[in-house]
Amino acid sequence: MNKIEQLIAKLCPNGVEFKRLGDLGEFYSGLSGKNKESFSNGNKSYVPYSNVFNNSHLDFDALESVKIGEKEKQNAIKLGDVFFTGSSENLTDCAMSCVVTQPPKEDIYLNSFCFSFRLDNSNLFNLDFLKHYFRSYNFRKRIIKTVNGTTRFNVSKALFRNLKIPVPPLAIQEEIVKILDNFSELTAELTAELTAELTIRKKQYEYYRNTLLDFGDENNPKDGVEFKTIEEVCEISRGRIISRTEVQEYNNTLYPVYSSQTQDNGIFGYLDTYDYNGEYATWTTDGAYAGTVFYRNGKFSITNICGILKVSDTNILSCKYLTNILSITTSKYVQSGMGNPKLMSNVVKQIKIPIPPLETQQRIVDILDRFEALTSDYQEGLPAEIEARTRQYEYYRDKLLDFKELESKNV
Repeated sequence: MNKIEQLIAKLCPNGVEFKRLGDLGEFYSGLSGKNKESFSNGNKSYVPYSNVFNNSHLDFDALESVKIGEKEKQNAIKLGDVFFTGSSENLTDCAMSCVVTQPPKEDIYLNSFCFSFRLDNSNLFNLDFLKHYFRSYNFRKRIIKTVNGTTRFNVSKALFRNLKIPVPPLAIQEEIVKILDNFSELTAELTAELTAELTIRKKQYEYYRNTLLDFGDENNPKDGVEFKTIEEVCEISRGRIISRTEVQEYNNTLYPVYSSQTQDNGIFGYLDTYDYNGEYATWTTDGAYAGTVFYRNGKFSITNICGILKVSDTNILSCKYLTNILSITTSKYVQSGMGNPKLMSNVVKQIKIPIPPLETQQRIVDILDRFEALTSDYQEGLPAEIEARTRQYEYYRDKLLDFKELESKNV
């Protein structure tokens, strides 16, 4: 019998008490009444959506700024608050959690696209226990039942309040935290080692890419290269609304649907029809990955969170070259106002890019393709090793956090 089993046998042999979130604390909203200008030259810090989505506990080094007036009433975050993302294009991404495990040293606020849960009595929990629990499989499986929507999924706070979580004795929580934090640290160490090598390879690729694509600027072009706006050289459009219920799992008779995500090359699902056929560049219009550019070739569709570019004259511009030049350009045009990054068509069409001779474009593409292939070969092996460690952590996490509920006694 391991230590946790001994503690359970001693402290809660008949099960653990489960309580409704609504009985344990209150929910509050993020920033309200803000516009685009509120996020320019701010005087206070706020937690952006990406910080909540990407981290099980708050990263104080990844805050952004917002203007807050002296008499303005906004909810400042506190130690023990648990943030949740409020909506997502993908059902499984809704209500990703992030716990404030360290006391804020200043007034910090939450973005308007997330909501927060504040415990009435934070002494009931080890905050690192909550960090692991709210991202566990069993809890996230129940979160899905609180979500509604078709193309954009939103969390129902009324249903969320009714979710029950275990309140095991603190001694058990602390022992679980020791084990899971140790797993996390080992995974982080391995990831750091592997990604360091990958980072070196990526920097080599980026160095050559940036060098090859450096044609000066419009006012001082190199080698007389002409600069043109995207609307001068491309047809610009946007995807359509495609709901999660429409798409299917992969089989070799279906065509991919791409969305705003970056994992799995942006694949959202598959359809038996397609909207596009040929070479295109697509980009993510809004969300955490706004401005990310992809090269697409073949038969496919895209969702309404993607923009798409079709080269007007392939005798002047290569689509692959277009993708490469935009990949180092779009980040400068992403607008992060109100905590939801955006890069819309009206901005993209005004972006100016250098148009060297087609032969030069092709030479650049060939060189970058070779560099990218070398980096990709290493990168393909990297996720498999990290995933194995991550799955090991998730296995033990879900086992350790699967508590028997204490049966209520009828009086």
